[in-house]
Amino acid sequence: MKIIIAGAGEVGSHLAKMLGNDSSNDLTIIDSSEEHLNNLSQIADVITVLGDPTSIETLHQAGAADADLFIAVSPAQKQDVNIISALLAKQMGSKKVTARINNDEYMQYENKLLFTELGIDLLFYPEKSAAFEISELLKKSGTTEFMEFTRGKLQMVVFRLDDGAPLIDKKVEDMLTGESYTPYKAVAIARNDVTIIPDKETRFMEKDLVFVICTKEGVNQAMKFSGKMDIEIRKLMIMGGGRIGQMLAARMENSVELIKIIEKKRERCEYLAEVLSKSLIVNGDCTNTDLLLEEDVKDFDAFVSVTGSSEANILSCVIAKRMGVPKTIAEVENIEYIKLAEEMGVDAVINKKLITASRIFRFTLSNKVRSIKCLNGSDAEVLEFIVNPDSLITKGAIKDLKFPKEAIIGGIIRGNESFIANPYNIIKPYDRVVVFALPQVLSKVNKFFI
Repeated sequence: MKIIIAGAGEVGSHLAKMLGNDSSNDLTIIDSSEEHLNNLSQIADVITVLGDPTSIETLHQAGAADADLFIAVSPAQKQDVNIISALLAKQMGSKKVTARINNDEYMQYENKLLFTELGIDLLFYPEKSAAFEISELLKKSGTTEFMEFTRGKLQMVVFRLDDGAPLIDKKVEDMLTGESYTPYKAVAIARNDVTIIPDKETRFMEKDLVFVICTKEGVNQAMKFSGKMDIEIRKLMIMGGGRIGQMLAARMENSVELIKIIEKKRERCEYLAEVLSKSLIVNGDCTNTDLLLEEDVKDFDAFVSVTGSSEANILSCVIAKRMGVPKTIAEVENIEYIKLAEEMGVDAVINKKLITASRIFRFTLSNKVRSIKCLNGSDAEVLEFIVNPDSLITKGAIKDLKFPKEAIIGGIIRGNESFIANPYNIIKPYDRVVVFALPQVLSKVNKFFI
């Protein structure tokens, strides 16, 4: 697949590294900064083009006329550059184009339809997606990550095995209920920067990050193995009143008793007080421990830090946790810091680059991929496929298909029914299948469903 990425910033660089895992992808990167391009060319196998992404000459030089996918991911403040370059690329011949935006108005259904008619296949707003993911995590407060498939018929929960967790030193087979059917399945373990696709003899260890596919009825049973259960979030403190903080508060105002936002910039506080009718706005420095004490952080059920500083977000979550807050969530944009944040006791981490990569990566696979998510704490992805008639995946029982060992089928949705997959299942046309896969076998997995 010929892919052009316009923008060699953090998001573009991460996408280039991720898409570069598939040797069949031909990657070209456009950026007006020679330094950005030089840095990227040292970590990814890409062709670099120095120039303005809105220049027709630059787009011709990059090969927009015959690109399979054009991705405009210049920083959020360059929204107009992304939209213009995507529209130009589409008119020049790029088959699919997608653009990063920072205007919530454009995400309204009728406005998205307008952009679709103009030729942009996907608009994505990383900050809005981050706010949505945080709100979902607050609903499932016992997990470090959560995802639903087909309106919740199957769900993925992720939990860390802290000291005292019932699953430590047990084997995967010990998770089985002893009955003919178990409504959950451990599909992966992240341990010491390595992602393991487990078999029944794999033994769990302290600090493992465990990924489990469950039916809706099996979620609570699976969570018991972590020693953590969901708590009701009644009082929420948000550190940082930027776009993510504002959108999160707006989503949560009608479902919690109290939201308190702490924001350093006074002008921003005044704006938030106007647009958020049910949230309490406090002007103050998030790194001030005394301020957290004064604002009674210990009385809150959840603490979310979404300032522009990953370091400040991690530190404030650690402080809030030590003061007794049950659930802490930090926005961490430096991927190298994610593991550090988890080791320091932060309950969950949000990363906009991974969220964005998930949305875009779907365009590089078959049109039968309904959803895909890149996972924090792991180098793997979880995907939901719709099964094509006559595809390889329908040609026999799962155990006989020579499915890649670096991937595992977690669950199957068939009509209104959902069930956890076992080796003897035969997958049928139009089933929805949830697959957990390491990046090096994604193209092989994809071929089973086309």
